[in-house]
Amino acid sequence: MARVGYGAAQLPRLHDRRGEAVALLRRAVELGVNHVDTAEFYGFGFANAVIREALRPEDGVLVVTKVGADPNPGGRLPLRAAQRPEQLRASVEDNLRSLGVDQLPVVNLRRLDSGPGLRPEGYQVVDLDDQLAVMTSLRDEGKIGAIGLSSVTIDGLRRALPAGIVCVQNAYSLVSRDDEDMLRLCAAEGIAWVPFFPLGGAFPGLPKVTEESAVHAVAESLGVTPSQVGLAWLLHHAPHVLLIPGTADPAHLEANMAVGELTFDDATRGTLDAVESRSNEVTLG
Repeated sequence: MARVGYGAAQLPRLHDRRGEAVALLRRAVELGVNHVDTAEFYGFGFANAVIREALRPEDGVLVVTKVGADPNPGGRLPLRAAQRPEQLRASVEDNLRSLGVDQLPVVNLRRLDSGPGLRPEGYQVVDLDDQLAVMTSLRDEGKIGAIGLSSVTIDGLRRALPAGIVCVQNAYSLVSRDDEDMLRLCAAEGIAWVPFFPLGGAFPGLPKVTEESAVHAVAESLGVTPSQVGLAWLLHHAPHVLLIPGTADPAHLEANMAVGELTFDDATRGTLDAVESRSNEVTLG
């Protein structure tokens, strides 16, 4: 598995330029991307439709999708919680249909327990065991190949381990390292750590990697951008980290893929490791 993949969350920026969106994904494959992260609620199905059109079986690209939220067109937020078992099953069916496949290789259960974003309320507060039961049933039925978790706590991960978890997606970056213990647990269990918001700053008030003076100093010394430094730090921080940076711009795509070639000496890593970590908690509802 290549350590730098592609996150499709920004593909909908090209909604009115579908040909460019398809070409961007084809370019990603040319650059070595072999895993893509998506969801039915990215652009209300647009991202999945583009992936279906752009990717071919011979590309060997692993498509990872997620359930636990649904599109919410016209709402204050573009998505709403969909945590109930019957909603998880329906979301899997939606992704199968929009991607045009018989099986989803990996499906992340978005728990909404941690990190910035939605929190479940009322009947959307569902026990993890009930969710894992439907996910394992879907796996047994052959509709999904493997189960991941997203926005999960370390206690939730521990509870889920017997179900066979292959990856964890949590908000994590150089400036927001709340989940260091969970990252180590994943390493011990052979679980891929796939940070979303890898540069922080996804919502107002959250810290941003690219605003750190130390990051700018390192970027200048290496002749790269602060964003590239922030992404490369994640790769150097732990060997089980996989990246899924997203973009709608071909030049930015190439810059993201290039971070796999960046190397840091011990002094540079020490400088970056010393950057202060702050909380990444912002709740939206």
